[in-house]
Amino acid sequence: MRGRDHHFVTNVASLLICGLLAGVAVAAAAFPAVAMSGLAAKAGSEGFASLPSEIKHATAPQLTRVFASDNKTPIAVFFDEFRSDVPLKDISINMRNAIVAAEDHEFFTHNGVDLKGAARALVNNTGKDNNKQGASTLTMQLVRMSLSYSASTPTEVVNATKDTPTRKISEMKYAMQLEKELTKDQILGRYLNAAPFGNGAYGVFAASQVYFKKSPKNLTVPEAALLAGMVKAPTGFDPTTAIGYPKALDRRNWVIGNMRDLNYITPAQADTAIKVKLGKTATRTGNGCAAVKVNHWGFFCDYFYRWWLSRPEFGQNVYERERRLKSGGYRIQSSLDVKAQKATRENISDRIGINNRDALLLAAVEPGTGRVRALAANRRFKLDDGKNKLSSDPAKRAKKIRGSYPNTTNPLLSGGGDITGYQAGSVFKMFTMVAALENDVPLAYQINTTYKYTSKLYRDSPGCGGFYCPTNASASEKGPYNMWTGFGSSVNTYFVPLAEQIGAEKVVDVAQRFGVQFRAPQDKDLATNYAHDWGSFTLGVSASTPLDMANAYATLAGDGKYCKPTPVQQITSMNGEKLDVGKPSCRQATKPDVARAAIDAARCPIGDSAQLGSCSGRTAGGARGIVGHPIFGKTGTTDNDKTASLIIGTTSMVVAGYLVNPDYQNHPYRLSHDIVNPAVEYTMRDLMKGKEKVQFKRPSGNKIAQGEQRSIPDVNCISVAEATSRIESAGFTATPGTEVTSDCPAGQAAGTEPKNRTIKGGYVSIQISKGKEPGPGGSAPPATPR
Repeated sequence: MRGRDHHFVTNVASLLICGLLAGVAVAAAAFPAVAMSGLAAKAGSEGFASLPSEIKHATAPQLTRVFASDNKTPIAVFFDEFRSDVPLKDISINMRNAIVAAEDHEFFTHNGVDLKGAARALVNNTGKDNNKQGASTLTMQLVRMSLSYSASTPTEVVNATKDTPTRKISEMKYAMQLEKELTKDQILGRYLNAAPFGNGAYGVFAASQVYFKKSPKNLTVPEAALLAGMVKAPTGFDPTTAIGYPKALDRRNWVIGNMRDLNYITPAQADTAIKVKLGKTATRTGNGCAAVKVNHWGFFCDYFYRWWLSRPEFGQNVYERERRLKSGGYRIQSSLDVKAQKATRENISDRIGINNRDALLLAAVEPGTGRVRALAANRRFKLDDGKNKLSSDPAKRAKKIRGSYPNTTNPLLSGGGDITGYQAGSVFKMFTMVAALENDVPLAYQINTTYKYTSKLYRDSPGCGGFYCPTNASASEKGPYNMWTGFGSSVNTYFVPLAEQIGAEKVVDVAQRFGVQFRAPQDKDLATNYAHDWGSFTLGVSASTPLDMANAYATLAGDGKYCKPTPVQQITSMNGEKLDVGKPSCRQATKPDVARAAIDAARCPIGDSAQLGSCSGRTAGGARGIVGHPIFGKTGTTDNDKTASLIIGTTSMVVAGYLVNPDYQNHPYRLSHDIVNPAVEYTMRDLMKGKEKVQFKRPSGNKIAQGEQRSIPDVNCISVAEATSRIESAGFTATPGTEVTSDCPAGQAAGTEPKNRTIKGGYVSIQISKGKEPGPGGSAPPATPR
């Protein structure tokens, strides 16, 4: 007898004795090395029986897919392991046969442990060559993967995969139990959906995509044989590498031969399959927002990603939430409207290029739901690959810091990270108007404005004696204004005293209720501790984002209902369960009549007509004609035109546009409404094409518009002091007005503005007489007091 034969007989004898002693011949035969290792006692009848047999059926990590609002257009995928389970019926019979031919010829006849396979491995592995064979069945391999995926600690992961007799024995016990619980088809389907195939592909669906760009149900014999052959060693049999290619080819052809010998295919089919040229490429599927199919979808995708990480429903911390996203197998129907996004991006591109230092940012939100329909910018959503120019900020440029154009992954539109937002200017006056209406100040409330106003509020303008002293855009901009005309002409010295009268803290409170976030530490401090003194807040000095403000104005269009902005319409788990997370979450932020009245005044700036009063000013007067629907909105400009903004809304959509320099906000040059205005106007036109023209609702009653009207007392030709007393006794606020020629003596009161009636508690300006107009050749005679 040859030495090798003697060695074999000895091993078999040891194996049989071990099996007899244990009373579990199946376990011992499946792994004869147990006897050789001195661990036979572990396989004793009592010890083996005491091993656990119920395995945790943990689902392998599944990729999450994000679709557009049509639930058909793919936006992005997120995964730790590129895998998506498919039912066995959707896997080619060629693939099913190939994996059995490659890994477990006796799969359909054994009970989880293959005695013949173990014997073959024993014969092969006791030789002196290095061509070792395993004795693990497909069922045992599935057990190993399941134990790994269900592990909750790194130690459990190691124990599930390390090559030890103890692990093998446990696998055998689990495998035999698994064969009792599941059918062969169920085991085969689970295995094919869990197995690794290299190049980032896990499971047959991913492998079919990566190597052949097709569905697993369409795999041919040579394709299936290649994939089945890779499972044993995905890196070693990788056809995309120079070393792995010949090994992968030999392995594939070996599997094809096994398929022929097992009568899964005919010899002719095998010959044909072997002649098929083996490809050398693999297409890895892009992961996350940087790999979106259409580049300008990236900003929306990033907003969704940050939104997900903020949701406690998906885990106690950011790490858990990200793992859930990348392994949970969710199907996300997002709120992104592909047509709206395309129109938004095209209107940006028509006016500014991606290589411009300035960023044109547009956000579209649906009133009543908070669903974000579009987020676009003149930037590529892409990591800076070293081609970005140096920052336009001199301090950053000196440090060789690059700017955000043309490539950036910063959340320019939605905020987060280092992006706290941008000053948007007079669009914030809307919050003051809402606060006034909530405090029974009607739209018709009139203030006789001056070019410059000295406010009692602090926290601003140290050069004005510690007070706040705003001015208007033009020295000629002064005189009586109400909310319609003041909002339409964007009169600073109307809204600052209005905020002062009702309380600046109430204005800040409205902004917070309407969803404005104070991301900048200084803004947060002012809003929290000094809101009552924040005089300039009404003029938009707080940082905000286009998404913030689009949603704030959508609160008006939603009849005063604030809805948290959301990037999703429906989230479905891998089990088909529809989750409530991300569905509209709304609350009444202000009364419907307040919202309706505010919209009426907000129709003035953009060229529409108010239903309750008269407009003037129209800072974006051409918008109504371009959009062709009833609209409301507001322009915004900061000091020295460092930013320019425009918001336009209808009953069904709100679009906010900002033109900013995100890299250098305190820049010295002016930004133009000639860029941002048409971009917003034509975007809204495109979004409203084919939709019904819906008129805005009117508030119930007329009090919120006109207020309680009272007669103003006659103050002609009396002292200013006495006139002030009469006016204030009548329930008005008296203010000094302009000088006018009159029959009254110079220095006395010569009338009021307004003249006869105004709102209870309203401002009444006392006109000061400067005497009669001088006649020809002399002075005017003194007037006789009445």
